[in-house]
Amino acid sequence: MSRSSRPAYGNHYDHAHRNRAQPARRVAPGSYTFGHSGWQIRFGPVVFWGIVGGLVIMAGWSLVAATYFAFREDVLARLIARQTHMQYAYEDRIAELRMQIDRLASRQLVDQEQFEQKLESLVRRQSILESRAATLSSLPDPIATGSIKPWRAGIAESLPSPTPGGGLGAKAKAAGMEAALARLEMSLNRVETRQSATLNALEESYDAKARRMRGVLTDLGLDTGSAPKPAGAGGPFVPARLAEASAFERQLYRVQLARTQVDALARTLVAVPVRKPIPGEVDMTSGFGVRVDPFLHGAAMHTGIDLRGDEGEPVRATAAGTVTYAGWQGGYGKMIEIDHGNGLATRYAHLSAIEVRVGDKVRIGHTVGLLGSTGRSTGPHLHYETRVEGEAVDPQKFLRAGLQLGGAP
Repeated sequence: MSRSSRPAYGNHYDHAHRNRAQPARRVAPGSYTFGHSGWQIRFGPVVFWGIVGGLVIMAGWSLVAATYFAFREDVLARLIARQTHMQYAYEDRIAELRMQIDRLASRQLVDQEQFEQKLESLVRRQSILESRAATLSSLPDPIATGSIKPWRAGIAESLPSPTPGGGLGAKAKAAGMEAALARLEMSLNRVETRQSATLNALEESYDAKARRMRGVLTDLGLDTGSAPKPAGAGGPFVPARLAEASAFERQLYRVQLARTQVDALARTLVAVPVRKPIPGEVDMTSGFGVRVDPFLHGAAMHTGIDLRGDEGEPVRATAAGTVTYAGWQGGYGKMIEIDHGNGLATRYAHLSAIEVRVGDKVRIGHTVGLLGSTGRSTGPHLHYETRVEGEAVDPQKFLRAGLQLGGAP
């Protein structure tokens, strides 16, 4: 019999025999097997947990990337966008509320005209509050600008989303509208209260700052009533009619008046030498007053303070003013004198270099020279003087005033 004519049961027998003869494969302990449609895939514990860990890392990375792209926009841009969205939502809900009122069929249970009048009154009031919020947002103080977000959020969230009446009765509709208007009025009341609280906080802040500035100027013996006038301001005098103004307008006027006083005092303090002439920690080697002269070893009057420093370190103007002297001055060595107005002047001596000329206008922090040891000096340091009407006074009095102001402008 040929190879092709062998009976089929022989092949079946051979396969079955081979299957019986093949020993069963042992599954390694801790391995994981996955099967589908007769196919099986076996993973060892290391490979399996490696795949699971990779999937977890990829999911975490995707979450981090999505979070980054979602929140990388500027916070102010998101705030403006949210406020704009809430304002549009508010206007849409007002429009829906009007449509709901117009659809009320029964005038026996609800007076549509009264609803319209009350709604118009609330809309006008809301418009006024929005205008006040814009006025507060124009103020530079962060107390005002940071309070607009919760106001608008509170208004938008307090408005209901009116739905068609459907099978509801007219009485239920009227009750729902009354409740919606009441919630809206409560929201506007909260906004008005927060605006008033914000103005109160601003007024108290400006008043406290003005009192602190006046106290410092008084301690220094300076006139607080002769503050320089702001540049580029003027116009005819038109008295304000505060009696006809609203409570908000009168309160806003008080805040603006307090702010004007603070600005005037700040302009005065710009010309008061309450800052340090060299940056960093002040290392004073000799104070103001009678001391032992470092050369003659006898009693001598020291008209300033000596501040240790490195050769070539920048020396900065402690207040705005005009340079009146820049050159060699006997025992001072290379010296600069700056006139700050109101009888105030400062001197910077023993400089290694002078960076300004007579007549130059300097600002606070302007580098006027470099620290050195010229003139009657035992080593690199800055001799710093503060003079009032030509008389030397202790510069530490002004430096302590600067610390009391806490970096006032």
